[in-house]
Amino acid sequence: MKLDSTIAAVVTGGASGLGEATARQLAAKGVKVAIFDLQAEKGMAVAAEIGGVFCEVNVTSDESVDAGFAKARAAHGQERILVNCAGTGNAAKTASRSKEDGSIKHFPLDAFDRIIQINLVGTFRCIAKSAAGMLTLDPMEDGERGAMVNTASVAAEDGQMGQAAYSASKGGVVGMTLPIARDLMSEGIRVNTILPGIFNTPLMNGAPQQVKDALAASVPFPKRLGNPEEYAMVALTMIECGYFNGEDVRIDGAIRMAPR
Repeated sequence: MKLDSTIAAVVTGGASGLGEATARQLAAKGVKVAIFDLQAEKGMAVAAEIGGVFCEVNVTSDESVDAGFAKARAAHGQERILVNCAGTGNAAKTASRSKEDGSIKHFPLDAFDRIIQINLVGTFRCIAKSAAGMLTLDPMEDGERGAMVNTASVAAEDGQMGQAAYSASKGGVVGMTLPIARDLMSEGIRVNTILPGIFNTPLMNGAPQQVKDALAASVPFPKRLGNPEEYAMVALTMIECGYFNGEDVRIDGAIRMAPR
């Protein structure tokens, strides 16, 4: 897909981190970008800087996602690109015993469900609604109607202690990539997924420096955290390369996560 001003894109989670970097790189190519996010102040600022549009969207809500697509399409037309970066995480052991009093508790099921609803169901909700819109487009010269990039995590393959919900949600994103690509193959819509390792995102910025240094040292090479711009480079390659389809690709400096 040639990226220029005739192409519209939607980036979920585009107000910060991996999504922001991708939105900026798409805009630098001339693409008209709509940012879906709950961070209104940050999202509006990024959209203003890149000449895009901000849509306050909660990916767990049909109504909110529908309204976001309606606003984005009114501004830019039907998107040919969807990049799903909206997501979150938590940590709790499946079951554990307190060292203080010996009491036993398990992973709160409402907390487990919340992660699944945001990371997995929210991603699929945006895919399904975007794909339905892309089907209204005429195919381009190569028969392509659109391209989608999803965000999983290396935790989909080697999740750590306490990551049962997060790993399940991201493993689900990996697991649905090929079936969705096959669902949409006759319509000329490609679907790929990125599995980032440890990246220097706003969430990571809140960690103490010694923690970040230890994480960086655990990466085989290069011994540092990933930069959001590097995620965006992979996302744009998946979008621009027409033969890239149905794939799940790690970008992690060759790290394999330890149990803790």
